[in-house]
Amino acid sequence: MKYFFSVISTLLISISALSQDQYFMISGKIVDAKTKQPMPNASVFCQNTTVGTITNADGNFSLRLKNGGYDLIISYTGYQTKSQRISNGNPENENMNIELDQQDKNLTEFVVSGSAEVADGWNKYGQFFLNNFIGTTPNASQCNIENREVLHFYFFKKRNKLKVKATENIIVTNNALGYKIKYQLDSFVYDYTSKIGSYTGYPLFEEMTGTPEQQETWKKNRFNTYIGSRLHFIRSWYDSTLNDEGFSLELLDANNKPTELENPYDSQYYSVDSGDVAINIKGRLRVNYKNHVPDRKYLMENNFPLTTPVQISALDIIDGFTIEENGYFYEQSEVTNMGYWAWKKLAEALPYDYNPE
Repeated sequence: MKYFFSVISTLLISISALSQDQYFMISGKIVDAKTKQPMPNASVFCQNTTVGTITNADGNFSLRLKNGGYDLIISYTGYQTKSQRISNGNPENENMNIELDQQDKNLTEFVVSGSAEVADGWNKYGQFFLNNFIGTTPNASQCNIENREVLHFYFFKKRNKLKVKATENIIVTNNALGYKIKYQLDSFVYDYTSKIGSYTGYPLFEEMTGTPEQQETWKKNRFNTYIGSRLHFIRSWYDSTLNDEGFSLELLDANNKPTELENPYDSQYYSVDSGDVAINIKGRLRVNYKNHVPDRKYLMENNFPLTTPVQISALDIIDGFTIEENGYFYEQSEVTNMGYWAWKKLAEALPYDYNPE
C-alpha cells in the first residue's frame, strides 16, 4: 500500500506540474509617460481572447495566460492605445513598466472638423457597416450592436471613401456563438472606387451565461465555426497535422497559376526555433479545406456553383510569419485574408483561448 500511495502521489504531482507549465503570468505597471504617475483603472487585455483586467489604485496589473503568443492591449480614455507582443518564452513578462502617451487633441479635432460627418449616418450606412464589419454569414443574423450611438460616419466626396469612428468600445452580442465582444475600433475605411474595405481594432471576448441547452448549442456552433477556419489552419500547420485535418496548400504565381505545395514542412518553408514555427513563404498561398463544404450563402453571394465541394481561401503574405502554440502568429498586419476566410468576419471570430476539445 505504501508503494501504491507513492506512485499515485508522484502521478498527481506530475499532473499538477504539467498543468502549471501550460500557463504563464504577466504583470506590470501602467504610468503616464509624461508625469510617470500610476494610472488606476486602465484597461489591460489580450486581444482576441477572453482574458483582461483593469489596473488597481497603484496602476498595477497581472494576468494568467495559456502558453502561446498574444497582443497585449493597454488603453485609457484620453490616451493613445498601446499594443505590445508577449509570449510565454519572453523573460520580461513580469514587472513590466508601460508608459501611455496622451492623445493629440488638436489632431483628433482636425480629423472630425475637417471631414463631413453624415447626420443620418446609421440610416444611410448602418447596414453596409454591419455587412462589412460583422458579416453576412448565417451567424451574423444573430449578432447585434448594443450601442449604435457610439458610431459616427464620415464620407469624403473627393476621395469617394467612407470612414467610421467609434467614441467608445462597440459592444457586440453574438447569440450564435455565445460571446459578448467589446471591440475597440481603430479604423474602418471603405473605398468605393476600388471597392476595397478594411477595419482594424482590438476585440475582447466575454463568454455569455445561459441555460444548459444554450451552452450546448454554443459549443456546437463554436466547433462548426472553428473547423476549416484560419485559426484551425494555423494551429494545424504549427502541429504538422495539415493533411490529417483536411487542408491542402497551393502556391500561386503572378498569374494565379497554382502549384501544389506537396510538403509544407520542408525546411525551405517550415522551421522550428524555441517552440515557435517560422513560415518562410512570400506571395499568395491558396488553402483548400476538404472536410466541410462551403456555406450555401457564400456560394450564392459570389455566384459560385452550388456544387463546389471544398472551401477555398487564400493568404497574401508579405514576408512570411511566425506561429506560436496557441495559433497566434505575427506579423498579422502583413497577412491578408482572401476568399472564404475574408467572407467570415466578426460573427465568425473565436478567441485564441478557444479549445475545440
